[in-house]
Amino acid sequence: MDTIFLIISARLRTVSCLFLLALFLFITGCKSTETATMGIINARIWTGDSEQPWAKAMAISGDKIFYVGSSAEVEKLMSKSSLLIDAKNQMVVPGFNDSHVHFMDGGFGLSSVSLRDAKTKQEFINRIAAFAKTVPPGTWILNGDWDHTNWGGELPEARWIDSVTAEHPVFVQRLDGHMGLANSAAMKLSKISKATADVEGGTVIRDENGIPAGIFKDNAMGLIFKNVSDPSDELKDRALKASMKYVAENGVTSVQSMGTWDDLEVYRRAAKKDSLQTRIYAVVPLDSWKKLSEEVKRSGRGDNYLKIGGLKGFVDGSLGSHTAAFMKPFSDTPADSGFMVSSVEDLYQAVSAADKAELQVMVHAIGDKAIHEQLNIFERVQKENGTRDRRFRIEHAQHIAPEDLTRFNSLSVIASMQPYHAIDDGRWAEKVIGPERIKTTYAFKSLLDNKAVLAFGSDWFVAPPTPLEGIYAAVTRRTLDEKNSEGWVPEQKISVEQALKAYTFGSAFSAFDEAQKGVLKKGFLADFVILDQDITAIPAEKIRNVKVMKTIVGGKIVFENDKK
Repeated sequence: MDTIFLIISARLRTVSCLFLLALFLFITGCKSTETATMGIINARIWTGDSEQPWAKAMAISGDKIFYVGSSAEVEKLMSKSSLLIDAKNQMVVPGFNDSHVHFMDGGFGLSSVSLRDAKTKQEFINRIAAFAKTVPPGTWILNGDWDHTNWGGELPEARWIDSVTAEHPVFVQRLDGHMGLANSAAMKLSKISKATADVEGGTVIRDENGIPAGIFKDNAMGLIFKNVSDPSDELKDRALKASMKYVAENGVTSVQSMGTWDDLEVYRRAAKKDSLQTRIYAVVPLDSWKKLSEEVKRSGRGDNYLKIGGLKGFVDGSLGSHTAAFMKPFSDTPADSGFMVSSVEDLYQAVSAADKAELQVMVHAIGDKAIHEQLNIFERVQKENGTRDRRFRIEHAQHIAPEDLTRFNSLSVIASMQPYHAIDDGRWAEKVIGPERIKTTYAFKSLLDNKAVLAFGSDWFVAPPTPLEGIYAAVTRRTLDEKNSEGWVPEQKISVEQALKAYTFGSAFSAFDEAQKGVLKKGFLADFVILDQDITAIPAEKIRNVKVMKTIVGGKIVFENDKK
């Protein structure tokens, strides 16, 4: 009996010890059992986390962060196979999330004729002539991204380039993507003539005899685009690879691609090969909401690298093309106030149907009238379809009527904006809309003061996908011509941390990803960027010169700057 008692007592003591050990491990968080695959030490980490805004070090296990804190603690978590990065007091921030890109167009543009900085009519012509000699006859010459304000505002014409492109159809776009120049070869292929009818929601510029001169605006661009030959799968895959490489060099780890179903197929092809190194939210046209709804029901919304569920529509065009819709006429063309490329009723029907299907709706609206009408549509749909977390977005939201500033927050509409446009358009926008309307143009601070959510992006190919330049633009508002040293409309400047948040957490929130992106904290995806300087501690005008040293996606280095 005594022996049995001793055995039972020993087992009870063992159970008690095991219980106490388990309790101790639970209380200490089991830190000693976890090993990092990557560690960052001696860094200036801006986490974006209000509970722990700054840290010195971070540990990653697989594709997620599992510790943020001190360098000494991270070093304890290293093994012989771990990669330990000494940041040497460089800055670490969450991976930049570009909330608005045309990703495939950007990739194709990297290998096309470059016209963005052509300063004169002759330079514009010479660059197209030189590029035409590098591609086989019959090849379409596209992209370009020209800016006619560089040479005084005269719109180009087909006759400028016909003699140097006789063997190539040309349709090069203005940098905002809302008008393009076709040469005579392209118009002939597209059967464009004096008899070609005008297009609703678009404009065909004609000469004094009524013959199309080569410029096609907004919906009229479709007359040419429908005849452009489709590139091969190989060229599409190459364009995607070029895009991913380029954005990684600029610290971008996620993009929200405003594209087509064809773009989505390119992304899916890459995903199947496990070759995506940029996380992509693939947004498709609003009028295809039914197809997207069926796709989501059939195969879900995707994963951490490729997701679907978003739709993009259009209200109007752009300011530079004089196709943005305003309540009052343009200052430089008093008989013109722009136009809507979609009717209010058509937009309402599409938004309402897509919302009922629980899809996310994003609508391009630039002029104050376009923004006002789209806010009205969002408000109506919310009332009719009931309460849910829908996260409606207005893309660009450039020229807001003062009375609409409060409505973004009250209607829970996200302002998806591109700060680089402010320092680009700021060179000439006042001539177009006057001194009063520019006060609420790119109104970053007014929107934040009214508690709106800002999601920052680039609109690449229209503007470069360079978040550091975007942050510089939002903080300084110094125009590209260096004529506004104190900032264009300086009262709309915001702080570095506000701009950082818009490029990280704000963009993640705008895509329903705030539970795994946009902040550096335990359990979040290990997407981050190492910068050579702390952008919160240097003069704001120097931010654009800061270098991206490393870009990490899912705990893997996808870009490393070898220029120390």
